[in-house]
Amino acid sequence: MNITRAPRGRAATALLIGAALLLGACGSDDGDDGGSSDTTAAAAADTTAAAADTTAAAGTDTTAAAGTDTTAAAGADTTAAAAGETTACGLGNGQVAEGEPIKIGAVVGKTGPADFSSASLGAKAYFDCVNANGGINGRPIEYLVEDDGWDPEKAATVAKKLVEDEEVVGMVGSTSFVECAANAQYYADNGVAVIAGVGVPRECFFSSNIAPVNQGPRLSGIGVAEYAREQGATKMSCIANVIPNFGGWVCQGLEAWGEENGVEVTSFNGQPDGSDAETIVQQALAGDPDSVTVVEAGPGVIGYLKVAEQQDSSANDKDFAAAVGDHWFGNLQAEIEFNMLDSTGPHNTLWGQVMDEFGDESAPRDSFSQGGFLSAIIAVDALLKLDPAAIDRATVTDAFIGVDGFESDLVCGPWSFGEGEHHNANHAGRIVELAADGSWKLLKDCFEVPDPELADIVG
Repeated sequence: MNITRAPRGRAATALLIGAALLLGACGSDDGDDGGSSDTTAAAAADTTAAAADTTAAAGTDTTAAAGTDTTAAAGADTTAAAAGETTACGLGNGQVAEGEPIKIGAVVGKTGPADFSSASLGAKAYFDCVNANGGINGRPIEYLVEDDGWDPEKAATVAKKLVEDEEVVGMVGSTSFVECAANAQYYADNGVAVIAGVGVPRECFFSSNIAPVNQGPRLSGIGVAEYAREQGATKMSCIANVIPNFGGWVCQGLEAWGEENGVEVTSFNGQPDGSDAETIVQQALAGDPDSVTVVEAGPGVIGYLKVAEQQDSSANDKDFAAAVGDHWFGNLQAEIEFNMLDSTGPHNTLWGQVMDEFGDESAPRDSFSQGGFLSAIIAVDALLKLDPAAIDRATVTDAFIGVDGFESDLVCGPWSFGEGEHHNANHAGRIVELAADGSWKLLKDCFEVPDPELADIVG
């Protein structure tokens, strides 16, 4: 997200908060399809730009995914399905799957500095819909979700529980700050493929058996920094939290990008909960940068915004908008990892329908939910191509890794898993701005994020 600061006597500074933007209600202006870059609004904030990965839905009760959810998705309310009125997913036949369940797992960071379970809730809603429409050729998906509590040791323990005790055939919709680092080698050693709902630290993207569907915080941060550069910024600060292989990796990305593009980037590390936000923001602003990119994916972003506001800065997200206030309306730009939440493409439309019919009423309708939903769609598409009698971990792993060129309106380009140690199929972003009415306006659609680390993928 972008916070503009206009100190007395000098040019405005943009404070950009970046990672995977959790937009609670992202809307575009009527008649704007976002097909080209509209910098008019950004010009009002001088040299502004932004990216964000905030928990706009923080505080939302997401107990449906807390702990281990051992309820088979087939256990969802299928009254509508029986009446032939259910939303069509998977086979779309309106018949409740009653065969032997297929166990799919996920590890999420629910309890801790922030709740990142909404991706698994989006995945679960889709699996429930699939189970109400014939399942995987007659077999329902049983979705098992474990909370790692932001604890690497617990992340390893619950992954082992899912893989060895529950014998899941694959992992879908996982979202955690610590689980990729804790379990990447374990998944590889045990032949488990992971289609992550939202990847956060570097290990999520640099692991043989893990492929997230989102861009990741590094690309989101670079994306808004690139937008700020287009608006004239040449001197930037990068703020990211101290979680291993997150903050350093992200800000190092901005530094490498800056070296290639003639932009001076200085980095600072803050706490995940934003408890030191005032000190960090003051340090970042001390050098009079043109912009400050804050790479944040938790409630800590609220702290940064509050501090920035006190310093004559400006920025915002639906639930998020209410949390930080209208001070930010019209002054915030953000880089989003998926499509606008009110976009009318087939998958985003289906996401809304599925969440309404099969999702928990308290489950956030945010971009993390989009990511979990997309990961589930990709997984189901791969599973439906298998012989249902021959579905096991080996066949599922091959099917997941074999996904190539999956197209969705939720992402800017085809998504692939593939062989190798680096998986970042989602590498193009969108810039949005928080409008004066609290909705989101698309400023720039589907631009390639110029991360030097992606040369082997997009070069």
